Amino acid sequence: MHTTPLESLKKIFGYPTFRPPQQEIIEGLIRGEDAFVLMPTGGGKSLCYQIPALHRAGVGIVVSPLISLMKDQVDALVACGVRAAFYNSSLKSEEARRVLALLHAEELDLLYVAPERLMSEGFVERLREIPIALFAIDEAHCISQWGHDFRPEYAKLGQLRQLFPDIPLIALTATAEPHTRKDILARLGLTPSQCHVSGFDRPNIRYTVLEKLKPFAQLVTFLKGRREEAGIVYCLSRKRVEKVTEQLREAGFSAASYHAGLPAAERQRVQEDFLKDDVQIIVATVAFGMGIDKSNIRYVVHYDIPKNLESYYQETGRAGRDGLASEALLLFGYGDIALARGLIENSDNAEQKRIELHKLNTMVGFAEALSCRRQVLLGYFGERLSEDCGNCDICLNPPELIEVTEDARKALSCVFRVDQRFGVGHVIEVLRGSKKERLLQLGHNRLSTYGIGADKSQEYWGSILRHLVQQGYLEQDVGNYSVLKLSESARPLLRGEQTLSMAKPRAKAVALPKAIRRKPGELEYNQELFARLRTVRKAMADAAGVPPFVIFSDAALAEMAAHLPTNNEAFLRIHGVGAHKLERYGADFLGEIQEFCKTTAGEN
Repeated sequence: MHTTPLESLKKIFGYPTFRPPQQEIIEGLIRGEDAFVLMPTGGGKSLCYQIPALHRAGVGIVVSPLISLMKDQVDALVACGVRAAFYNSSLKSEEARRVLALLHAEELDLLYVAPERLMSEGFVERLREIPIALFAIDEAHCISQWGHDFRPEYAKLGQLRQLFPDIPLIALTATAEPHTRKDILARLGLTPSQCHVSGFDRPNIRYTVLEKLKPFAQLVTFLKGRREEAGIVYCLSRKRVEKVTEQLREAGFSAASYHAGLPAAERQRVQEDFLKDDVQIIVATVAFGMGIDKSNIRYVVHYDIPKNLESYYQETGRAGRDGLASEALLLFGYGDIALARGLIENSDNAEQKRIELHKLNTMVGFAEALSCRRQVLLGYFGERLSEDCGNCDICLNPPELIEVTEDARKALSCVFRVDQRFGVGHVIEVLRGSKKERLLQLGHNRLSTYGIGADKSQEYWGSILRHLVQQGYLEQDVGNYSVLKLSESARPLLRGEQTLSMAKPRAKAVALPKAIRRKPGELEYNQELFARLRTVRKAMADAAGVPPFVIFSDAALAEMAAHLPTNNEAFLRIHGVGAHKLERYGADFLGEIQEFCKTTAGEN
């Protein structure tokens, strides 16, 4: 046991300092307080419960939705010298008994379990017999019907507060817009004062949206020059997954398919090959990836449009977990929207259908946006980015700006005149002077804003209203039929004290992004040594039967290739090198670095 959380962070996990708000969350949990944590993928959520579990008496029980995620997390913890295990249906009876024996002997720091296993009567009784440090609910958005990945088995987790009232509980997610957040708190009995929101931004990911023309040709153009990098290509259907995989293989790429229609053993094999860097590209439906801990995924391509922004954010977030430059490419076609809408319309649940259609429309709004992608994405999650990001297709290839102050005021005025009780479609109908029966029955043809925008197209007014939402002048009440309401910041614009510009709609698609070049200020490292260290890492990982990133991340290798540590003390200063990893892996990596330094010194 280490005396302070910071000492554990340094000696076990190899990180010099906490990121905000990790320390506050960890210290609160150690004191026995509950917490709800909203932190971007790669932001260090896991440490928020892993370190408290090491500092409180008993075992930390971690609820995780996927078997593969549990295994990745446990492998990474064991590599750091932490006593961790998982208990799920993938274990043979002998292994399961061994894990339970360790649990009852109080020889585990952390145990990962699936929600249905945790809430079974027998397991709850088992937990009453042992000291528990805390409960951690990972991927907490699964508990909410507003969440993009709602899972009924998560709903029972609300009982934990009653069953174990004295044990601290932490819920964590990377994707929850305001409605989902509120729902999670209510279902788990947490209060807003226990919320820790550290922002959604992933500045290392470059977002690009392209009009879908010849999708496979566009994909191959993108992948050229990225053959050595790991990536995921998401498709909407199993059939398309199989076809794209086959085409990629024929084009000479290392690719494999992953979808729910494949046998479990085949899915497991594909996932392990990807984690171990034996396959570079996974072509998958959304069945693949939630919680995949592989830190060196360099790009995510959406071959088809996702059904909502939460899914898009989470799926793109699988790229660049190590903090290195990564890419998210979306191929956007209107045929895909019709397909996605059709899938949603098949639902018998009217309320769920309404929520999902709203979310699809928001996703389309993101794809059609002509302002900074990151501003639109973060705005959806309730976070404002005050300036353009400089790392998306719009910022890197800016469209022409047009003055829209007068039309924006017309749109805001119309929202006000219809008493802030209607959605985008109705507001546009009023502006354009529609003669639809419902509009006439409501008397909205007598409003001063009726028909004042008849000279502009429906698409134009849709762009204006989306821009006003994205810029924070209007709010869309998702819980109330997506009704538009004026925000406080709309007042100065309405009064003529502010002006507003918007990107002019593009006439044609922009070019594909080139491979990312390093930006000024980013770490410069020796590419040859980096490649040699990757080879050492791969050999050690294969021998240990774990994915390479479990040993060291690409970011750690890049640091080694930049700073050239040649002794133990210098090696410990590398991000992600703790005492246990130094002991296990230090000699091999230091040997390779020393050999490289000798060779290059000889050449010079």
